[in-house]
Amino acid sequence: MNLELQQFKADFFKALAHPLRIRIIELLRDGDKYVNELQAHMEVESSIVSQQLAILRAKNIVVGVKEGNKVAYSVKDPAIYELLAVAKKMFHNHLSDTISLLNQMNAD
Repeated sequence: MNLELQQFKADFFKALAHPLRIRIIELLRDGDKYVNELQAHMEVESSIVSQQLAILRAKNIVVGVKEGNKVAYSVKDPAIYELLAVAKKMFHNHLSDTISLLNQMNAD
């Protein structure tokens, strides 16, 4: 069971390992979006957005609901926003450490 959990985590983080996929998740925080809406916010081709959504769908991070000839995408588990908030905090901590180190170097 432990190995299965570790594999799930590894696959999950691989699915998140692209800036456009993170951006898609952040955009979905405000509600369901169609590919063309995501494309407009991200300023990339719709084929690229669709490709990134396919990866997120394959790992059950986002889901799509067909509405006529369009598909509305949403995040399957809102807990992912907590994970991204932790990542943001870690990034901030890293920057703070770097700034402190630079300040120490400049003081010498």
